[in-house]
Amino acid sequence: MLGIKRRSFITLLGGAAVWPLATHAQQHLPVIGFLHQGSPEPLTLTNAFGKGLSEAGLLVGQNVTIEDRAADGHYDRLPALAAELVEHRVAVIAANYLPAALAAKAATQTIPIVFLSGSDPIGAGLVSSINRPTGNVTGIAPMFTLLGTKNLELLHELVPKATVIGVLANQSNPNAGHQVKDLEAAARILGLDLVVLAGSNEREIDSSFATMAERRIGALQDQIIALAARYAVPAMYPLSRYVAAGGLMSYGANLRDAFVQTGNYVGRILKGEKPADLPVLQPTKVEFVINLKTAKTHNLTVPPTLLAIADEVIE
Repeated sequence: MLGIKRRSFITLLGGAAVWPLATHAQQHLPVIGFLHQGSPEPLTLTNAFGKGLSEAGLLVGQNVTIEDRAADGHYDRLPALAAELVEHRVAVIAANYLPAALAAKAATQTIPIVFLSGSDPIGAGLVSSINRPTGNVTGIAPMFTLLGTKNLELLHELVPKATVIGVLANQSNPNAGHQVKDLEAAARILGLDLVVLAGSNEREIDSSFATMAERRIGALQDQIIALAARYAVPAMYPLSRYVAAGGLMSYGANLRDAFVQTGNYVGRILKGEKPADLPVLQPTKVEFVINLKTAKTHNLTVPPTLLAIADEVIE
């Protein structure tokens, strides 16, 4: 569907910007080390990070360069990649999402780190305080991993006859455990049965979708567009870009804004500010997006109550 590769969704919140390496003539410029847990993000997000840098008075290629390291969803590679950036003596590390942020923190206690992570930064061990993060770590925490309960409620409203909800979980991601617990608690309140399915690689995902077909699971949360379409399973996604690509619904933070804020924090640190003086930002704006065309392919009628609260309706 829409030519989307499954691998790009396995990592869910993949990597981030792709930037040219420093040339010989630019070696005197400060270097931002960018550590991605997944693969490079689309141009809209790389531009958003650059916009944040420019707001701090920096331009890539003119007065700063960027060195990328991407794990492509193989989290076990992150410690070595983080160590490479430390060896490279980068001026600051931007770490996309929790596994990358934890690897960066373990690799250095001196190089400033700016993370972008949807998890609880205190509970995850990234910082000890939101307002006054100590040490060399601060960042942006859109908290989209804490929105699972609302996602489940919206999905249930759209597909009220579905009594069994499937959740595809990448158990190698440190976010998985507490997300599943939150969803289980929400499912009990709504009187729904939650089935947790393995989703850390393509083989597990194929097997899990086959299981859904056998068990007639009525809806699926946080899943892969192409397989959801093939098996005719209504799915909820954490980010609007999935819905723009053909997914059914999403409820979560505006990722572009989070990338702008990440770039701005990186720029401010390069200008002399300290991570401990920059509170962890928690964007409060969330967006609810519905794809009506996809709803029709599932023979679903979107209730007026959902249309009324949607920030964007794709027709």
